[in-house]
Amino acid sequence: MIPDTYYLIPLKMFGICNLSVVPCKKEPSDKSEMVTQLLFGDYFQIIEVQDNWCLIKIAYDDYICWIDRKQFLPIEQHTFDILSSTESYCNNELVQIIMDNRTSTLFPIVIASSLPNFDKAECAIENQSYSYEGSYITGHLPNSKIGIIETAMMYLNTPYLWGGKTPFGIDCSGFTQMVYKLSGIQLKRDAYQQAEQGETLSFVEEAEPGDLAFFDNEEGKIVHVGIVMDDNKIIHASGKVRIDSFDHQGIYNNELRDYSHRLRLLKRVV
Repeated sequence: MIPDTYYLIPLKMFGICNLSVVPCKKEPSDKSEMVTQLLFGDYFQIIEVQDNWCLIKIAYDDYICWIDRKQFLPIEQHTFDILSSTESYCNNELVQIIMDNRTSTLFPIVIASSLPNFDKAECAIENQSYSYEGSYITGHLPNSKIGIIETAMMYLNTPYLWGGKTPFGIDCSGFTQMVYKLSGIQLKRDAYQQAEQGETLSFVEEAEPGDLAFFDNEEGKIVHVGIVMDDNKIIHASGKVRIDSFDHQGIYNNELRDYSHRLRLLKRVV
């Protein structure tokens, strides 16, 4: 329920993330938990406004959350429509320096950040342009199963962060979403949403590298996801992005000498 104190603003209002990383909150408060993040180039529709907060719907995965109204660049609907109809380039390095050509200031962007309206070594957002040097990809990396595992390994040892999507902190579904994004495949944001995508596999023996494994809690709710590897291994974000043993029961943590997650189902999206 949206409180009566909220007011509706015109749906023609849109925005784009022009900062490195922006926290997205469950409620319109600095004290509220972070549920996801915007990376540079992520664009969205503004649904509601309350005081200094905007309720947004992220274009990439339809995720709805709150952001500080000072932490994005407003854009026109025609810009939003162009972004929605064209494929963005992606940053292919863990961290890359980008320059705001208007102010000549430098700031970092992280891997999987989008580079909209790309032209040579620049990306443009309406009347603002940004230049950078380094590695980027035209569209996305090849979506081969080997490619997915190689991309996943770039995040190895990233610390766990609830709602995170960067090499400085990431959660389990943010990890799978970003790895798949770099492979040209769109996943929803949360683990239970991702579990609704793709083809269900019947047995662990059917799973191949790059497939997704989902895990539930005692109430039967899907609360965790990881990426299947060769040799009965899985890479996932739990404490940090790590590699553990994996079988029909779930994830076996060698340090704990016990199962840490109970397998619910397997999905093939590629």
